[in-house]
Amino acid sequence: HATKICRTNATITQRPGTPGTWDNRKKSVRNTKREREEEEVEKEIADYQQKGIIKGYKALINWEKVDHHKTTALIELKVQPKKESGFDEIAKKIMQFSKVESVYLMSGGFDLAVMVHGDSIQDIAMFVAKRLSPLDSVLSTATHFILTRYKEGDVILTSPKEEDRRNLL
Repeated sequence: HATKICRTNATITQRPGTPGTWDNRKKSVRNTKREREEEEVEKEIADYQQKGIIKGYKALINWEKVDHHKTTALIELKVQPKKESGFDEIAKKIMQFSKVESVYLMSGGFDLAVMVHGDSIQDIAMFVAKRLSPLDSVLSTATHFILTRYKEGDVILTSPKEEDRRNLL
């Protein structure tokens, strides 16, 4: 006799005396649990998206491996906050620029940290000079160009061989 048990698209077949039967049952049970866990995770993700907890997904590109390199800079801004809206008003203005990837309110020696992408160092320098610096409330800027990204978004971008080669240069 063969006994069949079906649950959520997983079938467990038991044939007495068949080698590996116990392993097959364990695998089927694990698959059934995994399918249930996946369904629960999918429901949670949908719920988080609906509530605005998950705001989106994006590809992480290692620009050093692409023909068209992008230049990235971290720009520190000292700003004069507005009485009514604090730092929010200037942050909202800065967020509207297409070159701006991220804007953070910071503690310490400057107020806002702005991550910017451009086609070249000159492109970013012109953006800072013509777009960011003239904004009301901006008191000063300091631009730091990213030379090498080793890790971003919890992803390591360089291999040990690349790091060894850099040490030789």
